[in-house]
Amino acid sequence: QVQLVESGGGLVQPGGSLRLSCAASGPTFTSSGIGWFRQAPGKEREFVAVIMSTGTATYYTDSVEGRFTISRDNGQNMVWLEMNVLSPEDTAVYYCAATYYFPTTNRNRYYSWGPGTQVTVSS
Repeated sequence: QVQLVESGGGLVQPGGSLRLSCAASGPTFTSSGIGWFRQAPGKEREFVAVIMSTGTATYYTDSVEGRFTISRDNGQNMVWLEMNVLSPEDTAVYYCAATYYFPTTNRNRYYSWGPGTQVTVSS
């Protein structure tokens, strides 16, 4: 299993940037894909991006393609989500999660989740 903890959320102005971190512990991290999801108030949790266990492949939802970048360092047990050109529509709680499937946008295929970090985009 793997345990995940997100950090790096906060308040940012429209057009700004944030870098989210996902710290992992546990023996299955290096064999798991890691995804980012987000959940806005009153909405379902939605897929954002996922990176393969080896870090050699990534997949993004259309609305963040070209603005967000997911990366990982297996030596540090870390995954990051670099978010640029943020808009109020990106406001949500962001979660990282582990999966044995790649690529998958189905949250039911993720077996471990962090508690989330709040991202608010507002002027």
